[in-house]
Amino acid sequence: MAVPVEEAIAALSTFSLEDDQPDFQGLNILLSTERQATVSPIEYADVSAYRLSLVEDTKAINQLNSLTVEGKEMSAVLYTYRSCVKALPQLPESMKQSQADLYLETYQVLDLEMSRLREIQRWQASAASKLAADMQRFSRPERRLNGPTTTHIWSILKLLDVLVALDHLKNAKASIPNDFSWYKRTFTQVSAQWQDTDSMRDELDDLQIFLSTRWAILLNLQVEMFHSMEDILQILLLFCVETLELDFTLLFPERHALLRVLPVLVVLAAASEKDSDSLFKRVKINRLVSVFKNDPVIPAFPDLHLSPAAMLKELAMYFQKFSSQTRLLALPAPHEILPLNHIGAIRIEHDDFAVRFASALNQIVLLKQSDASDSEWCREVKGNMYDVVVEGVQLLSKWTGRIWEQCAWKFSHPCKDVFPQEHETSTSFSDYEKVVRWNYSPEERKALVELVSYIKSVGSMMQRCDTIIADALWETIHGEVQDFVQNRLAIMLRTTFRKKKDLSRILSDMRTLSADWMSNTANPEVELPSVQHPGEDGNGNNFHPRAVAPTAAQVHCLQFLIHELVSGGNLRKSSGLFGSSGLDIPPSELKLLESFFHKLSFFLHVMDYTATIATLTDLGFLWFREFYLETSRVIQFPIECSLPWMLVDHVIESQDRGLLESVLIPFDIYCDSAQHALTALKQRFLYDEIEAEVDLCFDQLVFKVSENIFTYYKSCAASKLLDPSFIFASDNADKYYVPPIRFDSIFQMRRMKLLGRTIDLRSLIAHRMNKLFRENLDFLFERFESQDLCAVVELQQLVDVLQLAHKLMSEELLLDSFPLILKEMQESISLVSFSSRVSSQILTEIQNDLLPNFVLCNTTQRFIRLRKSHQSQKSQLPLVKLSFYCGSQELNAAYQGFAQLYSEFFGLPHMCSITKLLGPRSIPWLIRGLLDLLTTKIASLEPKLSVLQGSLPKSIGLLPYDGGIRGCVKFVQEHLHWASKSDLRSEILNVLKEVGIIICLMGLLDIALKEAETAQFMQIAPWLGLVPGNDGQIQQALTESGHSPMVDLFKSITSAIISSPRCPSTTSFATLSKQAEAADLFYRNNLHTGSVLEYSLAFISAELDKYQSKWNATPKTGFIDITTAKDFYRLFSGLQLGYLEEYSQETLNKSEVLGDSVAWGGCTIIFLLGQQMHFELFDFSYQLLNVAEVESVAVAHYTSSERAKSASYLQEWDKLIEGAKKARRLNNHVFSMLKARCPLEEKMACAIKQSGAPLHRVKYENTISAFETLPQKGA
Repeated sequence: MAVPVEEAIAALSTFSLEDDQPDFQGLNILLSTERQATVSPIEYADVSAYRLSLVEDTKAINQLNSLTVEGKEMSAVLYTYRSCVKALPQLPESMKQSQADLYLETYQVLDLEMSRLREIQRWQASAASKLAADMQRFSRPERRLNGPTTTHIWSILKLLDVLVALDHLKNAKASIPNDFSWYKRTFTQVSAQWQDTDSMRDELDDLQIFLSTRWAILLNLQVEMFHSMEDILQILLLFCVETLELDFTLLFPERHALLRVLPVLVVLAAASEKDSDSLFKRVKINRLVSVFKNDPVIPAFPDLHLSPAAMLKELAMYFQKFSSQTRLLALPAPHEILPLNHIGAIRIEHDDFAVRFASALNQIVLLKQSDASDSEWCREVKGNMYDVVVEGVQLLSKWTGRIWEQCAWKFSHPCKDVFPQEHETSTSFSDYEKVVRWNYSPEERKALVELVSYIKSVGSMMQRCDTIIADALWETIHGEVQDFVQNRLAIMLRTTFRKKKDLSRILSDMRTLSADWMSNTANPEVELPSVQHPGEDGNGNNFHPRAVAPTAAQVHCLQFLIHELVSGGNLRKSSGLFGSSGLDIPPSELKLLESFFHKLSFFLHVMDYTATIATLTDLGFLWFREFYLETSRVIQFPIECSLPWMLVDHVIESQDRGLLESVLIPFDIYCDSAQHALTALKQRFLYDEIEAEVDLCFDQLVFKVSENIFTYYKSCAASKLLDPSFIFASDNADKYYVPPIRFDSIFQMRRMKLLGRTIDLRSLIAHRMNKLFRENLDFLFERFESQDLCAVVELQQLVDVLQLAHKLMSEELLLDSFPLILKEMQESISLVSFSSRVSSQILTEIQNDLLPNFVLCNTTQRFIRLRKSHQSQKSQLPLVKLSFYCGSQELNAAYQGFAQLYSEFFGLPHMCSITKLLGPRSIPWLIRGLLDLLTTKIASLEPKLSVLQGSLPKSIGLLPYDGGIRGCVKFVQEHLHWASKSDLRSEILNVLKEVGIIICLMGLLDIALKEAETAQFMQIAPWLGLVPGNDGQIQQALTESGHSPMVDLFKSITSAIISSPRCPSTTSFATLSKQAEAADLFYRNNLHTGSVLEYSLAFISAELDKYQSKWNATPKTGFIDITTAKDFYRLFSGLQLGYLEEYSQETLNKSEVLGDSVAWGGCTIIFLLGQQMHFELFDFSYQLLNVAEVESVAVAHYTSSERAKSASYLQEWDKLIEGAKKARRLNNHVFSMLKARCPLEEKMACAIKQSGAPLHRVKYENTISAFETLPQKGA
């Protein structure tokens, strides 16, 4: 069924093509070949229809306009001219015979360029001649009534401005004379074989004179002019001075053109003593001096300027009268020119205009939506819109003009003292760097960024609503013109000019050519609001405003007629056009004529709305540097010298949150410069250079903005993860606070316009962020790999910070998941890979550093590094990058302080960090690696212990009590014969120490895993309905339906949704209920996980089964063998006593202190071998303690003299006795821990099969075991 058109249109109107992307850029430049409305599209051909004797003037205007267009093209050719000599090859000595061919090729290349210069020479001569001839017509007596129209004056001044700019450009381009000298040299070599070259030589001589003579074009223009042209020159000069003083120019290019031609007009008008006297009588010299003082430097080209004082001084020989006044042309201080000193006022102007423009636009929208019955209100709203638009154009013109003038000032005042940055290695800088890179202070860059932002934002705001306000502007212009010609002129005809026929004819002509009499008839279809202005008798013409503006020819004719009316044909009025009139025109009417006269000039620019806004917002001149490329003799400058990139870089580096949203605005300068290169200069190579720089700058923008965003979010994450108690105790907690920065607007930039391309900036930033997260993780892993295992706490904290930063950033950008990034950087993406980069490094550090260089303190359960440890060679720490650590120096210092607290030991915090970093995937791999290492250590004990077993005596009984402590020690030393095996004993003790360290690590790992499991249990218990039972055990409280709360919840939700008639799919919700049941079963079966320590003890017990026959021999008699036993407990007893004896005698170095892990290693083996009771009965140190106790009791019965001797004797063995007591306490602690975690039964051990699977032979009564689901013994 077809949809009606009306319904389809109504449906389409409901769709919105707008999104939430902020507008950070200026106007989108559109290529157009249409002529501007300020120039007549038919070259004033319609002027002849008005019969105003302006046919000759219009022909001259068209001719001058054509010459101006041609002159701008010539200027573009000259400005973009680059030396060809630089590209010429230099022949080596071996190819000197080909020099003639090289000269010929060089001549052919240069001849093409010189032909363009000859064309410029011929054009300037023709233009000067035609301009002089046109100006000569206005110096004839018969032309004084019909003097030059305002349009004609502007055409003359614009052509003169082009000639001045061309002459100045010719003087500044040094490459042109250089190329010409090469051209002339090659011509001399090549033309030797030619005939009839005299004419060519004459052309070369003329061209050489033209190129080598400064101000040759002005001199030629002076020659072309006759001495009787002082009238027109003075008219032009007075017009310039008056327009500049009263600020009658709406656009800044017109003002700059007047400033550039004014010194030339002074030169031409004061060529003789007589002319000087006449000139300075009509135009006071103080007025000229005031104009030159206000604008000491005038922009001519993007990187070239004109100085009126310098020009007048250089050409002083042509006007002696004015040369004495050059001392008054002192340049003003910079603060009068630089926008930095006006940025406060500019900011207020921008804010005020934005508010009023939005208000006026809202009124226009309301007017369009209403029936427009109130004509006065309609006229007021549209008139207000017109006034606001004119004000906006004036603001844009003033702001852009300030930037032009600041650039000219900077180019004329290069930086004298250059202070390079730290990373700068060069001490010599080019002239362009001195006028741009080092010539703008940070404050000036900030002000320039703000001003560029204001220009682009106001221009974009005005351009976007052109279709909304176009009718209002045109109706206002139509109403102004019709009000003036139909009502105001009617009053003047009836009053002031009633008896003046010549002047009345002028007024009638004005009404005839511009009055819209058709608007006086009422529209029968639509009741339009009419405008009525009462005349002298209270009655005026009623007309309906129409969106029909006057043409350029009508404006031209109206200005001419008003000029004729006011001046009366007198061109020598010293008071200006609207000064004191000799025609007895009342001041009120003269003021009315003056106001309308200047409005006419504004009308043309307002009607050409789009072109005017584009001209005023064009800032492409900030990029061009052709003159300095030539003087610096480089192909192109680096981007650090490019002013647009300097502004972008300042916004990024300054960290100014208020400027952040302006970071993309300077890229509009590149768009403007590219547009200018293609349409105005018409040079593709310039566009290519701009495009290449834009590509590089945009890459840098994405890089730097991403770095700033990454640093900000890292700082936010680090600040949030700081311990609140630390912040509370800090003296200056504010330094850890990260102020918010609005990156949201940048994240929304999906369609950034740049050189005709649409770029998804958000996607590029997200891609860069993914890379930064990977680089950051790689940096953290490299940093960890360059430190010892104690740095694992720092690694875990920094990974947590990075993960939180990723979470915060993922709210704005589409990033890769952090677990995926972490797995990728840990090289553990494969499904069958259980190791990772971090786990491998941890295991390596345990094996190479922790085991040999750390000792255990059993009291604190910490491993302490030996002072003289032998550390393995490590790579150098990577340089700390603020963004890759915590973001800011303050936060970096805080987190480094935290890391320092854990850098001197290894304990439970480190093991908790390891469990968090490795996760359930890699922890089993680490456990298996440690157990394999433990197997290796136990295996290495067997040959060493065999040597000691061989050196044991055949019989060694209990220690004799009658010999006392000294006798017991001597008895052990005499029977063991281990004095010569000190190295072997040391090796065995070190192995036992490492075995003990591994066992303690398993204990710490078990505690850390239990903490994580407890936290997980507290989270899932409410969902599974787990509650404590009466006997202290956990039980499950099921609901009435017999399910856990989670399953019951999902089942009830599913049933409620399925029962609804609007349910789209019942299958998916039924699947959801099944998934809840599966999750319930999965979590319930994983509540009781195994113990790592218990598994490790079972593993060690299985390994010790291999050495049962050697270390735990069964007595032949069936009774305990006291004298001939060579079991492990006997060896460990002797090793322990020897170690205690050496320690008590202080013969051990501090680096040889073994710590408490030796007891863990030895006692664990003794316990698992079932030798605990034997060890406690027959240990040498225990027997020594018994002897010491008996001896101390005997001393108590001695006499005082004997007691004193015995006290000194006992004091000699205090250290040994104290060490033995500590060893016994430590051994008892180890045995009690082992009994609690691994209670023995029957054979006193458990076993593990060769495959690694546990074979349960131990009954656990009080602890949850990993093996409780395995078959019990005898089952």
